[in-house]
Amino acid sequence: MNRDEIEGRKDQLKGKVKKAVGDLTDNERLHDEGVVDEAAGDVKEGFGRGRRKVGEAVDDLADKIKR
Repeated sequence: MNRDEIEGRKDQLKGKVKKAVGDLTDNERLHDEGVVDEAAGDVKEGFGRGRRKVGEAVDDLADKIKR
C-alpha cells in the first residue's frame, strides 16, 4: 500500500466516526461532514490503488525488457 491508499483509508474511518457521532447527537452538519470525508477517502484510496497498479505494470514491463 502506498501513502494515498493509507490516507484514503484514514479519511474513510474519520468519516465513519463523524457520521456515527453526528447520528448519535442528531448533528446533521457533522453527519454530512462524515459523508464528505468518507467519499474523499474512497477517491484518495482509489487513486492510490491505481497509481500502485501502474507502478507494478511499469516494473513488470521493465523486467521483461531486461530479459
